[in-house]
Amino acid sequence: MKLNALYLALFTTATAANAASTNKPMETIEVQGSYFNDYKVDNASGAMRTSASLLETSQSVSVIPETIVNEQLATTLGEVLTNDASLTAGSQQRNREVFNLRGFELSSSTGYLRDGHQHWSHYQQPIEILQQVEVIKGPSSILYGQSGPGGLVNMVTKKPTAKPLLNIGADVDQHGSTRFMLDASGALTDDESVRARSILVKQDVDYWREYQNGENRERDRFLGALIVDFDLSDNALVRFHYDRTDDEAGLDTGAWIDENANILGGDKTIRDMSWAFTDITVENLGIDLKIFLTDNWQVKLGYNEQTFERQRFESAPRKPTPFSEGDSYESRPYDRFDDWQFKTAFIDFIGEFETFGVQHQFLVGANSLDYYYGQLRTAADEYVYYSAGQPEPARPNISYKSDDSLAKTEYDYYGFYVQDLITLSPEWQVSLGGRFDKQNREGADNESSLPKFGVLYHPNASATFYASYSEGFEPQSSEVLDNETDLNHGMKLDAVTSEQQEIGVKWQLFDDRLMLSGALFDISKTGTLVTEQLEVPQGEFTSITMQVGEQRHKGFEMAAQGAATDRLFVMLSTMYLDANYERDNTLEGKRPTDAPKWSASLWTRYELNEAIAFNAGAFYEGERFADSQNTIIKDAYTRVDVGATYKFAYNNTDINLRLNIENLFDKKYLGGGGTNNVTIGEGTNMRIAAQFNF
Repeated sequence: MKLNALYLALFTTATAANAASTNKPMETIEVQGSYFNDYKVDNASGAMRTSASLLETSQSVSVIPETIVNEQLATTLGEVLTNDASLTAGSQQRNREVFNLRGFELSSSTGYLRDGHQHWSHYQQPIEILQQVEVIKGPSSILYGQSGPGGLVNMVTKKPTAKPLLNIGADVDQHGSTRFMLDASGALTDDESVRARSILVKQDVDYWREYQNGENRERDRFLGALIVDFDLSDNALVRFHYDRTDDEAGLDTGAWIDENANILGGDKTIRDMSWAFTDITVENLGIDLKIFLTDNWQVKLGYNEQTFERQRFESAPRKPTPFSEGDSYESRPYDRFDDWQFKTAFIDFIGEFETFGVQHQFLVGANSLDYYYGQLRTAADEYVYYSAGQPEPARPNISYKSDDSLAKTEYDYYGFYVQDLITLSPEWQVSLGGRFDKQNREGADNESSLPKFGVLYHPNASATFYASYSEGFEPQSSEVLDNETDLNHGMKLDAVTSEQQEIGVKWQLFDDRLMLSGALFDISKTGTLVTEQLEVPQGEFTSITMQVGEQRHKGFEMAAQGAATDRLFVMLSTMYLDANYERDNTLEGKRPTDAPKWSASLWTRYELNEAIAFNAGAFYEGERFADSQNTIIKDAYTRVDVGATYKFAYNNTDINLRLNIENLFDKKYLGGGGTNNVTIGEGTNMRIAAQFNF
């Protein structure tokens, strides 16, 4: 297999140091290339927690590089993840995003990683600090602990550079939304042993949807990040990182649709009151240490402390059944303060060694999570009834600070894992792994042990065929269902478990410039909770929750990423998904919401010359259900986006001007979400941007 880029860099550095110390001439190896292939990525750090390449990874992984994020002028993680067809959007209510991976919803607490740390993701992620986004598909509990069957999204952050870097950018759209960015990096000492990077973002958004009093929804966001690298020695690096996000926005819990998936009240109508808002402050503070113990062994340690504070002042509109436009509906205002604290840590020992002529890339490690959540909440004394065209009810005089009680949840877990990538011959590799995990939670203690197995066959250095088996688990938050307004209040809950079988192929073409991949997968999940709102409340009961016997998702994916020619670059993916609830009296044979049978995405860049490039993309989602009973169907749609960029230099400054048009043909469509919180696809939107590289 190919020598990994990390070890090649270390070898080159060591060779240079040795030549300098012995005063001998150093042999120079010159690598030439006609162009830079910035679409293709060969490694995903989160997939194996080691330096194994994608060709040595026995599961489906896609990597969305910063280049594509910049070309699309993406401002949210959702806009980034549309580039992988295995991900589909769920609800976007309350200024956050929900995603489904291979048809399974990604949990805010267990579905996301940042640089390998479990990351609380109940907000719109600050993508300006990301170098790439890795989509790790299928159960991945062996390396990270609690996680869902669909997989994980690992966000890899930008790192300091020794070479001076200063990028200033600005973009604006046709609604008047603006974003200003600064990215500065460089060495702080003459010997370049201390390096730092700082990123600042100020964004103001004017949304196209409106409140019923005619006011536009707005958002105000600030992001600040600082990363410092310090070389303790030639073999040790310590990294400090800190970032803060302040994000305040008006609330839009989504549109209401009828039984025929028609939008009630028009595309622009926001059912929330104009005074409803959410105000979020998120901070991440941590340290990472990497030490090369020997030429073949290294240890990595990491710690991150994430605090997430949110005030949410809700008007809480409720859709009546039945409802026709002009009817009144209920608003139940409340003020709420949430405090989440995520403390994560890990230690990994990674080594390469040989036994009896067999090569091993070995990993043994442990990780942990300490979780705290506290909530204060005060509700208005009376409900408000409102109908379109009437004066908006005044904001009630309530505050969460009047709540003299604190509802809180605390738990912690830790796990030990081991993984061995065994190279039997140039053609054959075997990947073995296992994990023991322990959760400590009042009323919900849990222990789990699970395996992972993979076989890889390489017919040549540019191709891999693989088969793998993996398991996942998600302990319940309590041993029984705790919801006094649910018909099944007090029901005993079992842990959610999952398993996956996958076979696939990865093939590099055109001198390894283009990666083709395909995978067949079969995932089963047991213990899923499904809550249905009762059409007619039964006394104090307004919902019924069931623990589904089995949920099974089968399908296949195909993808291509890299350079098709010296001028044409592509990222293409498609997925077919057969997803159903099984062995359940109520939902058996039904399909999960927002899980289309077919989905596809395409993004391309064609370089006309060194100065001018054109982009074009198409994003397709097939028919989906808006409800778990599968009675309401959202139509399939294809959205087409285009863009162009012009690069030139002026007074030693590289300038990049960009024009993007999203939804070129003004396609009307419904995004993710259910019957009372569906996202309405925006019409044609134009955005222009300028970036200055000094």
